[in-house]
Amino acid sequence: MTYQHLFFDLDHTLWDFETNSKETLSELYALHQMNETVTPDFDLFYEKYSFHNKRLWHRYNHGFIRQEELKWKRMWHTLLEFKIGDENFSKQLSQQYLEILPTKKALFPHTEEILQYLANKNYKLHLITNGFEKVQWRKLENANIGNYFSTVITSETACCLKPHKEIFDFAINKAGCCYTEGIMIGDNLDADILGAMNAGMDTIFVNHIGEETTVKPTYIIYQLKELEDIL
Repeated sequence: MTYQHLFFDLDHTLWDFETNSKETLSELYALHQMNETVTPDFDLFYEKYSFHNKRLWHRYNHGFIRQEELKWKRMWHTLLEFKIGDENFSKQLSQQYLEILPTKKALFPHTEEILQYLANKNYKLHLITNGFEKVQWRKLENANIGNYFSTVITSETACCLKPHKEIFDFAINKAGCCYTEGIMIGDNLDADILGAMNAGMDTIFVNHIGEETTVKPTYIIYQLKELEDIL
């Protein structure tokens, strides 16, 4: 199959969300002296936040909660783990988190190298992301990779979320191509891989963490440099 259009996910695929998120939370933890007011164990705080963030993102992706709920309730549920039911503090932390997070620049190994390689081979590169519009654009700008992408499709502009077929239809239409000319590249088996497969697009599962799965994408890679073996 000859592909012309490559559709990337951003968080956890190119942009190292875990590293950037942990650094952001560490700054907030220190700023608010949460070692005294919440828990002396930052790693425990981060573990609880990560659990609730992942859980609520899954609910958001499937339409069970709204964006605003996701933004602050992940903090709310984290603080509740430490018997702190402070809604105002949860919302303050959420706002500060979303201000600081997109300033972080950690990318997965070979990200810039592989994007340049693909651009040199004249592929058209696109992003499809469920992340928040303003936040995602700031991530791209600060990580200095936004110039590689012809189109950036967020769930806000498409008015729908991965894994729903409509966001892939929106992306294909905006890219001006057909499904057989494109391939989806992402880390999330549900949102990226099954979503694209159900829409009729080939897929590359970027399995950074060595996740076991019965899903059968078109290709599986374990680091981004392996894209050179496919494209």
